[in-house]
This record gives sequence, structure tokens and C-alpha cells, in this order.
Amino acid sequence: MRRRALLALVGVVVAIIVTSVTGLVLRARDEAGAGPHTELVIGAPSSPPPSPTPEERRVEGTPEETAATYLDDWRTGDYESMRELVDEPPADFADRHRLLDDAVSARLVRLTPGEVTMTGQDTAEMRFSGSRKVAGYDGAWDFTSTLRLAVRDLSWKVLWSPAVMLPDLAEGGELVRIDKPVSATRFLTKEGHAFPHDNYAEPYLSELGTRIPPSPSGVEVGWTVEIRNPGQPSRVLLEKDAPAPKGTRTTIEAFTQGAAARALDPVDRPAALVAVRPSTGEVVAVADRLGGRGAFTGKYAPGSTFKTVTAAALLNGELTADSQVPCPATYTIPNGRTIENYQGKDHGTVTFRQAYALSCNTTFAQLAVQKVSADRLVEQAAAFGFGARLATGVGGTCGSLTRPENPDALAEASFGQGTVEASPLCMATVAAAVQSGAWRPPRLLPADAAERVEGHPQPASVPLSDAAAAGLRALMGAVTTEGTAAGSELPGGVSGKTGTAEDWQRGPDHAWFIGYQGDLAFAVFVEHGGTGRNAAVPVAARFLRAL
Repeated sequence: MRRRALLALVGVVVAIIVTSVTGLVLRARDEAGAGPHTELVIGAPSSPPPSPTPEERRVEGTPEETAATYLDDWRTGDYESMRELVDEPPADFADRHRLLDDAVSARLVRLTPGEVTMTGQDTAEMRFSGSRKVAGYDGAWDFTSTLRLAVRDLSWKVLWSPAVMLPDLAEGGELVRIDKPVSATRFLTKEGHAFPHDNYAEPYLSELGTRIPPSPSGVEVGWTVEIRNPGQPSRVLLEKDAPAPKGTRTTIEAFTQGAAARALDPVDRPAALVAVRPSTGEVVAVADRLGGRGAFTGKYAPGSTFKTVTAAALLNGELTADSQVPCPATYTIPNGRTIENYQGKDHGTVTFRQAYALSCNTTFAQLAVQKVSADRLVEQAAAFGFGARLATGVGGTCGSLTRPENPDALAEASFGQGTVEASPLCMATVAAAVQSGAWRPPRLLPADAAERVEGHPQPASVPLSDAAAAGLRALMGAVTTEGTAAGSELPGGVSGKTGTAEDWQRGPDHAWFIGYQGDLAFAVFVEHGGTGRNAAVPVAARFLRAL
């Protein structure tokens, strides 16, 4: 009995539960209006609700509207209104815009919007173009940048960075305008070209700049606009060159100057190369590494190159290039000192041409003492410009010779020692005089301009006698074919004279080589370079082969 009663009780409980569940399901269907397949799944995981759309979130405006308003405000310079459209703008937002344009003297003149592209549900971007007017610049400074936008706090905002103002401008970057003054006085080559860099003529151009007054128009100014980002090299974005002044032409020839400068490049000590046109006296190249304007103003013992002057005095007398002369190892001046040849060489009796080509000190000392008076040697030196007041445009000296007071001094002067002093410029004109048959004063400017700048006239040209000119050409030609410069790398057709000069300060010998090829004469000087053949001739060879 009790078992049946218990089973009946369980049945009643089950019926109650089924009835309750069924009622819940039916009520849920009625309330929701569900179809016949609606069912309640107990224990199944729930799915997250779908993200609301911008319309469901009631986002204010559109990216197009925000971008258009931003550009409109920018055009009018309403930076505070722009700031309201920017998400987390920097505190100095308005100042950054003002400073960017003020730094380069620019003002915004155009902004043109492009198409807005959605890059995500809440992000977009728009390419736009702009243009600035820069003071002193004829054209427009155009740029293209990107405006990035995103939904922030249910409204479209601009995601600002410095690159919006100007492409490639990084945080912490800046624009800088750099003025480039251009001197109203500038100097050009004979052809009207600008001088190249590293031409070794800079001291002469600088000196010309101090002597020639500037143009009444004053100083023109060019400029560059640079972008400077942290950790990156500066980059030029915009540039304007100042109108170049007409310029003052010099006598320097561009290609010849370049060849002279490059010929000096391998020399590891102070040196200079001066080249002149024998037919005019124009200095067509001056490459100077002596310091200052040493090629024009420095005075050094010319050594055996001065034998050219002594030879001219002898050729104006009883000697010719073929005259027989002694060239012993040593020569003792009557009641005076003993002169030695280089390395004590004895060449016996040779022609005067050979004595010059072999650079016989003993020959020139003996002939000077016996056949040339002190006054005659001084006079002949003056005919080659020694002691003259030059009007090159930048000053300069040819050289000097104190009148020898005794045979010893006369002998020393005959081969370029003692009181003889000469500049590389001077010795270039000596070689030029041999080629053309007349000594002409050197100049860096047209003749009238040089005299006007210097404030005094040029010295007069001095012709050589026909005998001296012909004889000296024979002597200088022999140097490169059978003398101290024979077998070198000099090109054909070069005539010259080597020189090795003792330094008055008891330093190493100075090296010289003077010469000419066609209507081009030159002098090479290497301070403390040693022998002319070893130090100066290679410089001349590089110079001439480059032409």
C-alpha cells in the first residue's frame, strides 16, 4: 500500500513539472509572436549582440563635412575653430600653423579637397592639395597632404599631425629659411665662367674683391627653405638664387686654371704655378699653394733660371749659342771665392747652348766676371721687369737685384744666388719674353682696368734684341732635348730652364722650372722641393699634358 502511495505521489509531481514547463514555453511564444519553431534551449551559450552602426549610435556629421569645415577654417586662418575639429590637439596648435608660415615668409593661398575614402567603420582619409605664396618667389609652392579622420565621442574628428601642414614634417621638425647673400662684385674667367672650387686662385679673387668697389645696386639675396626633422639630415624644399651680377672678367682661362690646379694636387709641399700669354702679358692661370699671394708677392732665389737673364746680357755682346765656352768642375774668381758645378761635374769645353742646357755654374760665373759688368747685369734684369712696379690688379713684384759690389757677388748673381730675388710671376714673364721677343708686364685684368685698380700705369714693354731672342730660344730648347730636363715626361715642343736654388734660411733647396710651349709660358716653383728636374719638371709635365 505504501509503495503504491509513493508511486502515485511521484507521478503527481512529474505532472506538475511538465505542465509548468509547457505553460512557460507557450506563454513565451505568445508574448514574442514566435513561429512554430521557437524553442528554449537550456544550457546553450549566448551570442554577443551585434555592434551598433554609426546611425544606431547617432554619430554627429560625416567625415566629408568635418574635412570640408576643417579646410574652410584653415583657408581663413581660423585656427581656434580648426582646433575644435581635432582629436587631442597640441596646446600650441594655432602657434604651430603661424610659425610654420612665418618662418619661411609664406602665406596659404589655396586648399583643394579630394575624395573621402572610408578606411574602416569609424575611420576615413582625404587627400588634399594646397599652395603657398612665398615672399620673393615668383611661382607657387604647391604641396599635397592627407587628412585622416576618425569617430571620437560620437563625432568625426581630424587625427592631426605636423605632416597635415606639410608632407614629411615630423613631430619636433621645423622649416628654416636661410638667406644666401651674393656679392655684387664677382669675378669670372676670361670666357665669362664662374671659377670652380679648389682652383688655388682664391687669394687673388679675394684681393680683387677688396680693390674693386661694389656695384651701386648693393647686395642681392638668394635663399633656401630647408626641412629639419629630428635625427634626419636637412633637406632643401625650395630654393631661389639671387640674380647674379654681371661680374668682372679676369684674364684667367678656365681650362688652363683647372689644369694648373690639378698639376699641383700631388705636390706635398708649398708650391705655385703661374702661366702667362707671351703675346699679351695676360696671366691665364695662377695656382698658388704658397700661402697668401706668394706666387705674385713672394721673393725667392731663382737659382739657375736666372741664367736666362745673364745669357741675354752675354748674347747681346760677343757670344752666340754656338760659341765655345769652358765648363770646368770649379772656377776660382781672381782674388775671390771658388764656384762649383752641381755635384762637381766637369764638362770641359762646350757650346754656350750646352753650358746653359747643362746648367754650368762655373761657365756663367766666369763669363759674368770677364764679360758682364755689374751695371750691365742690373740693366738686363730691369729689361725683364726686375724692380718694376707692376699693375696686375692685385699688386705683385717681379723681383730685385742689388747691384753686385765685387766679382764674388757678380758671380753669385749670374746664376741666381746672392742678392737676386724673384717671384714665380716674374720668372713666368722671363720665359714669356723669350718666346715672344719682348718682355710684357703681367696682369689679371684688362690693361685699363688693372691700371685703374692699382692707381698707377703698367711699366712699358721692353723688346729683346733679335740676337738675344734667337739665342735664348736655342738655349732653352736645348734644355729639354739634351740638358737637365731631357728624357722627362714633358710633351714635345717645350723649351725651358731648370733651377735649383739655395735657401737663405739654410733649409732644403728650392726647385724651379720655367718654360714655354707655343703662346703659353709658365713658371713652376716648389718650396724646399730639391732639384728642378725632380720636383718642378713633373708639375709642368702634368700641367702641359692636361691642356
